[in-house]
Amino acid sequence: MTDPKDQLIVALDGAPGEVAAWADALQGAVTWVKVGMTLHYVLGASIIDDLHARGFKVFLDLKLHDIPHQVEGAAEALAKMGVEMMTVHAAGGLEMMAAAVRGANRGANQVGKPMPRILAVTVLTSMDATGLHQVGVPDDPQTQVERLARLAQQAGIGGIVCSPLEAPLVRPILGPGTTIVTPGVRPAGSEVGDQSRIATPARALELGATHLVVGRPITQTPDPAAAAQEILQEISSKGALA
Repeated sequence: MTDPKDQLIVALDGAPGEVAAWADALQGAVTWVKVGMTLHYVLGASIIDDLHARGFKVFLDLKLHDIPHQVEGAAEALAKMGVEMMTVHAAGGLEMMAAAVRGANRGANQVGKPMPRILAVTVLTSMDATGLHQVGVPDDPQTQVERLARLAQQAGIGGIVCSPLEAPLVRPILGPGTTIVTPGVRPAGSEVGDQSRIATPARALELGATHLVVGRPITQTPDPAAAAQEILQEISSKGALA
């Protein structure tokens, strides 16, 4: 049975002072934390080192998207930091994703660290069909996610990021055991915020997610550790019923 602590990823999306307080509160309560581009752009590698020193595994969510040569170099540099998971945009294409895999593998080997799991971001959970149409994609989010999941698989990517609603569509494409990380997870009664394709933790797991990203419903509470524990209990209950 999977340890629920290995399925919950807490998004540390805030100012450095806030993040330090959240990390203090969550140390020992959760295993995974997510560092997004805003925090990383402010603090750089130091935030990764600090979180590792506190015992967290780090999901570095920078969504690399550039020409293959640039992405390969960036992935190499990030892998040297020892992050456990990192992201690229699947929309960057087959060669770009394959370049990320090459770069991360080379960087990890150079410093003797395990290669990070590279995840391809399919369609942002803040986007709906209207948003896709505005950028020239005529399909609905589900069709686009399936298309990009197939492309990521061809590139040798270790998993994908999609909304909980698309998880059951991509599981047959990716096969059993492949990582499916789902943002847009909100406990019942939580505010939706800027997410448009969401599910509760239990529902996301039922739909096929392996990891759940939860941010504000944990960090924007008086007791982040207690809020995280409630979600872990929900994950445990789902596992017990499976």
